Amino acid sequence: MNIIKREKFEKELKKLSKKYKSIEEDLQTLLPVIINSPEGNKSKHWNCLKKEGDKYIFKIRLLCRSVGSSSFRIIYFYDGKNIELEFIEIYFKGNKENEDKKRVEEIWEEKFN
Repeated sequence: MNIIKREKFEKELKKLSKKYKSIEEDLQTLLPVIINSPEGNKSKHWNCLKKEGDKYIFKIRLLCRSVGSSSFRIIYFYDGKNIELEFIEIYFKGNKENEDKKRVEEIWEEKFN
């Protein structure tokens, strides 16, 4: 599976990792779960934001050991046809209530052009 981390995602992850020391390891722990079930497992931890054919954008909860809760959210794009996973956004639910809808729409439009 081709895994891509967008530049904004990398910057957000780097910034968060300064305050929440375990977040990068926690993401590495979550990655195999996403790879094995990129379309989610129908639990409350996965939320499909967009779907068309084999293309999806999901929001998933990330448990961060530094905080002791699943207060982080990761937004990713999954293309089931091309077997591609692209991380779009990561944020702390305590600082930001929802994903960047504009960024999600831009990625979605980019994937269909």
